[in-house]
Amino acid sequence: MKKSIFSLLLLSMVNGQWSKANAQVSDFRPGIVADGVNYALPRTGIRADVTVHKITYTPGEFSRYAERYLHMQNVQTEAQTYYEIGSINIYQYGEPDTLKYFTVKLKDKTIAPLLQLTDAGLIVAINTNVPSSTPAVPRPTSTRNQLNGRQYFTSEILAAASSTKMAELVAQEIMDIRESKNAIRRGQVESMPKDGASMRIILGELDQQEAALLQLFTGWRDTTTHTESYSIMPDADIQKTVFFRFSSKLGLLDDDDVAGAPYYISIRDQHSVPLPTEAELKKRKVGGIVYNMPSVANVKIFSAKETIYDRDLPFPQFGTLDVLAPTLFGKDATTSVVFNPATGTIQQINK
Repeated sequence: MKKSIFSLLLLSMVNGQWSKANAQVSDFRPGIVADGVNYALPRTGIRADVTVHKITYTPGEFSRYAERYLHMQNVQTEAQTYYEIGSINIYQYGEPDTLKYFTVKLKDKTIAPLLQLTDAGLIVAINTNVPSSTPAVPRPTSTRNQLNGRQYFTSEILAAASSTKMAELVAQEIMDIRESKNAIRRGQVESMPKDGASMRIILGELDQQEAALLQLFTGWRDTTTHTESYSIMPDADIQKTVFFRFSSKLGLLDDDDVAGAPYYISIRDQHSVPLPTEAELKKRKVGGIVYNMPSVANVKIFSAKETIYDRDLPFPQFGTLDVLAPTLFGKDATTSVVFNPATGTIQQINK
């Protein structure tokens, strides 16, 4: 018969903020031990997943003729490689706080299926199971130019005696394609497509021919995308610390590489939770599951030009602890609790 954690007695919490003498990482083994189950509460860090696009521009074969024959201005004629920041996604993550290790002591070992922990020993749930929600770092992706304008060259274009003449004929072919598309849309061709689906296929083929030939003037851009993760675990307020650096010529750089412009992070505790005095701590008795009561801190990520992120987030290392009353887990109780593994706070209680 499935029993509550607390019906198994004896509940006793050791280590943690109230008893720090034995708070040693080497002594902590998450999960079932001889006399109970160990678990940890987290301290919380900030992780930024920065996605960057590496863009390689290849000029078209006839790029220097773009303005003359197609009236296109400012078309690049030199190859170029540059970087752009695509997105910056911010997450909180937790790691075991060496001052917040606890043990649920038992008379038997039937607690195993009732307490869910992460691999690191952080408490996730009691009397229920929740899926892991750690965001994965996106895999690198790339796009490559798939168009080949030369496959649409006519015999007249191929017979041209100079690149200037060839560019002129290709430009004329582009104009002819555009006129053909307009004529089809207006119903001004002798052999009109039989139905809407046939018209879309024909127009799609003409669009592809135009795009491929146009690239011979405008060039194309191949893009490679990758994501780097940057993290920081605050023990106190952080004031304008370099988080990472970025250069449009070199991409993402280490925080000490001055070739890139700095992106800063600041974290300021808002002191939203009153901290207990030393006398209050001595009077406290631990008789249930301990959880975090975090203080809110303002997190700001910014550069010299803009603020990228500005939010208030919970940080347990700036707050205090509290205890779930053992009465929630009496003999006949079916209470389940879900914790946030990044902050150690209670997300949900069901009775």
